[in-house]
Amino acid sequence: MRPYELTLRMEMASLLAPPTPLRSAGDAQPTLVERSYLEVIYYLAARREPVIAAQLARWIRVRPPTVTNIVQRLEQKGLIQRDAMGSISLTKGGAAIAEEVVRRHRLLERFLYDTLNIPWHEVHREATVLEPAISSALEERIAALVGDAATCPHGNPIPGRGAINEDVRLVAAPPGAWFVITRIDEEAGEDSCTLQLLWARGLVPGTPLVRLPDPRDGLAVRRADRRVLLSRRVAGLIWGTWTEPAA
Repeated sequence: MRPYELTLRMEMASLLAPPTPLRSAGDAQPTLVERSYLEVIYYLAARREPVIAAQLARWIRVRPPTVTNIVQRLEQKGLIQRDAMGSISLTKGGAAIAEEVVRRHRLLERFLYDTLNIPWHEVHREATVLEPAISSALEERIAALVGDAATCPHGNPIPGRGAINEDVRLVAAPPGAWFVITRIDEEAGEDSCTLQLLWARGLVPGTPLVRLPDPRDGLAVRRADRRVLLSRRVAGLIWGTWTEPAA
C-alpha cells in the first residue's frame, strides 16, 4: 500500500463534498488527510523552494481538483496561507501540527529501524501507517527507546532534536567535487524501490562521493572504487555537503 493511500481511501467521500464554512479557524481540527497534506507541505518547504499545488498533487498522487479541495479546507481552518502567486506556506498553527506529525513519523522510523530491525527502505511506509494511531504516551516511550537520536534513518532531522542542515542536492555539486551525503529526501520514501536502490548502492547518509563528469543521460559518482550511475530524478533526492578537491 502506498503512503497516504489508507487515509485517502478513508476520506474519499469527504473529498468529493464541497468545503463547508467554519465558525472559527480555532475550532476546526485537521482530518487525517489534511494532516498528511500539512506533512507534505512541511517536507516541500524544507527544500527552500516555493510550494505550489502541483507539487502536492505529484507527491500525494492525486488529481489537481482533490488538492484544490483540501488546500481550501486548510486555508479556511487557518492552517496554511497562499500569496498572490499561489505559493503555499504553513501558518503558525499549521506548522505546529506538521512538526508534530513529522516528529512522530521520524521517531517511528528510527524505532522501527534500530529496535525492530525493519529494513531501511521499508521504515517510511510502515511509519506512515502507524503514525496516526500512536498516543502521546506511546510516543514518549518510543522517544525514550531511540535515545538521543537526532535524525531518522535517512538522515532527516527529528523536529526538536536535530537542526536542519545547510546542505544542497547532489545535482548542485560541480563535477570533480567531494560530496558527503547528509540525508535522503522524504519524497524517496514514496517509492520503496528508490530507497532500496540507494541502499544497495551504498548511497546512505555519511557516505563520501566524488561527482564525476555527467554522462549523456543521468549523473555519475564514484563511491570508494565503484562508479555509480544515477538518473537525474534519483540524484535530485540526495542531499549533502560538497567541497572542492584538494589541489
